[in-house]
Amino acid sequence: MVCLKTLRFYQKFLSPLKPPVCRYYPTCSEYAFWQFQKRNCILAFFSSFFRILKCNPFFKGGFDYPKITKNITSCNLCFKPIFLAQKQLYFLYIPHHQDKSFYLVKIIFQRTNK
Repeated sequence: MVCLKTLRFYQKFLSPLKPPVCRYYPTCSEYAFWQFQKRNCILAFFSSFFRILKCNPFFKGGFDYPKITKNITSCNLCFKPIFLAQKQLYFLYIPHHQDKSFYLVKIIFQRTNK
């Protein structure tokens, strides 16, 4: 919880003071925020630390979504219309390989009823 608040403080107050130079999408601070939301603190810290080390001119950059592991049950795979959904969808889990690892992709567009 403290890590998430610290990251939001950085994004809101410190990050706007410098030019946007992150070589990756999502940005390193957003990547770290997603990691701390979905993983335990130690794994999130090391993943974020290595991501920040890669954010330099010697690496190409590009799209680098967080990879997490998640147990998928048949209940998670059921389609529910939006009016029956209990929670709003914020993240998509896109399979990485045959194992239980997934790319974590955040949904940024919201559908509005007009």
